[in-house]
Amino acid sequence: MQKFMSKLLEQFIAFQKERSLYEHAVALLHWDLTTHAPELGKEHTTETLAYFSTKLFSLTTSAQYGEMLEKLAGPEEYESLSEAMKVTVDRFLKEYREQARIPEDFYSELVTARAQSGQAWEKAKRASDYSIFKPHLQKMIELSRQTAAYTNPGEETYNVFLNQFEEGLDSDTVDRLFEEVKAGLAPLLKHIRNSRHPDWSIVSGDYDIDKEKKVQDLLLEYIGFDFNAGTTGESEHPFTTELSRHDSRVTNHYSPSDPIDYMFSAIHEGGHAIFQQSIDPAYENTAAAYVNMMGLHESQSRFFENILGRNVNFWIPVYDRICDLMPGLRKVPLDDFNLLINDVKPSFIRTRADEVTYCLHIILRYELETAIFRGNADVSDLPDMWNDKMEQLLGIRPENDADGILQDMHWADGMFGYFPTYLLGSIYDGMYLKAVERDLGSIDSLLAQGRVKDITAWLQTNIQQHGSLYPAPKIMERIGQGNISAAPLLDYFNSKYYKLY
Repeated sequence: MQKFMSKLLEQFIAFQKERSLYEHAVALLHWDLTTHAPELGKEHTTETLAYFSTKLFSLTTSAQYGEMLEKLAGPEEYESLSEAMKVTVDRFLKEYREQARIPEDFYSELVTARAQSGQAWEKAKRASDYSIFKPHLQKMIELSRQTAAYTNPGEETYNVFLNQFEEGLDSDTVDRLFEEVKAGLAPLLKHIRNSRHPDWSIVSGDYDIDKEKKVQDLLLEYIGFDFNAGTTGESEHPFTTELSRHDSRVTNHYSPSDPIDYMFSAIHEGGHAIFQQSIDPAYENTAAAYVNMMGLHESQSRFFENILGRNVNFWIPVYDRICDLMPGLRKVPLDDFNLLINDVKPSFIRTRADEVTYCLHIILRYELETAIFRGNADVSDLPDMWNDKMEQLLGIRPENDADGILQDMHWADGMFGYFPTYLLGSIYDGMYLKAVERDLGSIDSLLAQGRVKDITAWLQTNIQQHGSLYPAPKIMERIGQGNISAAPLLDYFNSKYYKLY
């Protein structure tokens, strides 16, 4: 609770409101560009996006903004601030000092290049032709390097990227945790490799995409997504756009030949959106309302998708309703459905991977990103490097670019350093699971009774309502789980999959 509000703080909050309006406009334009903009309108929308992004950049790097932050960071003002406002001043002052070093014309170039790169990636993926995307990727790598040099001069480039998406993260921590995961998964994967796998032909057929959309809405409502504060759309790659706690938007990608994949995209993106919808309204216009720690964000989406969604008990209360919407699934008993959604085997596409081999997909991308920014890997070599690494980690080799290096949109957006947060999220989830079962009892029993929203409420109370007020280590301390470790995640995998296989 704010002790008192000085005139300076009133001015700062008004400034934050203006900032949030620009951020809202930029996010809306990005949503439109990715979901509904007609092909011939994309160039103008991209120009408009660049214009408002540059205006926002000018606002948040202005001398007036910096002066307010510096004064609020002074002892007399700072001590009277609420906890959320202290986090706001600390985070935005750091951001201001970094962003103010970026020339405005360079930032405008970066925004335009990012939008063009995203469009080139879409075309390249559809054509399965890396050459279309290659020059744009080269430019995004160069612009990302230059951005890090501007914002954090003298610091190691890739660590700058990691810290951008998960506060306090560095390669030493990632290396330790990822090596723990690699070593821990090896015996389980060897055991599974020698086991029988389910027959996917039982779900073959031609499925109605409009009905898939209805199933998506059913699942979103079931886990606690508030449709009065959110909506859905369609895109090449599923994502979530969070305009405010009252407006979270999720997209999905549907296929008439795949009746399952979109369900888990819906649950995953729904987890992101529920996080935003659950943030304490008292944090409006503070940094706590915007979750910039993506490992924390991914932990919520992946908890819903995997810990809950890939548990057979999650489906017991809703499977008949799903089959009413998708009659083609009536031929698939729930026990067989469970084997399908927990089929652990190497696959090319990260977003369709099972929760176990998914870890290796992330480690592949992490190792390639470090090769790019520490080993100066040539963009011409990246498709073969990708394929070699996939063969090394997963034992399979892509036959085309769409199944290999072109499958993700992240590099097109210059989001280097984001991929590790997915696996960090899963590592956090193993720790959350222990805390949930300590407080609520068996998760199997809760789900079988249709009490998934009780689990959602636990996440909202213990994690989501705080937004980005606390970094992951502090969250773990608050829920009594100690230092971050991959051991609980590996325990979860071993307990679950040695029974299934």
